[in-house]
Amino acid sequence: MKKNLLPVLKNPSLAFRSLSAVFFMISLFACSPHTTIVSSWRDPDVTVNTEELHKFVVAALLKNETVRRQVEDDMASMFPGKAVQSYKELGLTDLKENDDFYNSKLKSEGYDGIVIMRLVNVDKDTRYVPGSYPVYYRTWRGYWGYAYPGYYDPGYYTTDKTYHVEVNVYSLKRDKLIWTGNTSTINPPRGELFSSVSKTVVKKMRDEGFLK
Repeated sequence: MKKNLLPVLKNPSLAFRSLSAVFFMISLFACSPHTTIVSSWRDPDVTVNTEELHKFVVAALLKNETVRRQVEDDMASMFPGKAVQSYKELGLTDLKENDDFYNSKLKSEGYDGIVIMRLVNVDKDTRYVPGSYPVYYRTWRGYWGYAYPGYYDPGYYTTDKTYHVEVNVYSLKRDKLIWTGNTSTINPPRGELFSSVSKTVVKKMRDEGFLK
């Protein structure tokens, strides 16, 4: 291990670049949203082998059409060549009156299943963030000189948003639900909520042996 460190130690600029890269990765991790699985269920008799999958539909039930397309594109990118966006296969059709037709259509076209993601709810909680107060000095003169310019950095109230997203996986061949999960994400950066949910759910599926 010491030999591997020698080039870095002998070259300060290389060491600086290495440290910069480390700090950059830490900052990215710190800024990325943290999604947790609140609850999940899987059919114990089903294990999905991605190599044997033909194709499946990924759908995001969102009112904003632009966001829906972006989310479905992101979901499909995780399984290139196998996942197909619902807006391409089903369009904007309301399936309430034609669900049997589209179910038969997907089966006849060789689809194995459909993955549906939906934003269930957004909780808002207000909390107080305390400010920073100046340290106390031994004499009142020192304290006065330090504190007088600004006194202290006042605290403030902020609102935390917790997004609850549900993910359901249906098998078209079995014609039933085979996996479902509810997730929770606090204060996700703009545009990163559903990407974080997708990655967390896929990891959960792999860890529990549902997906391989």
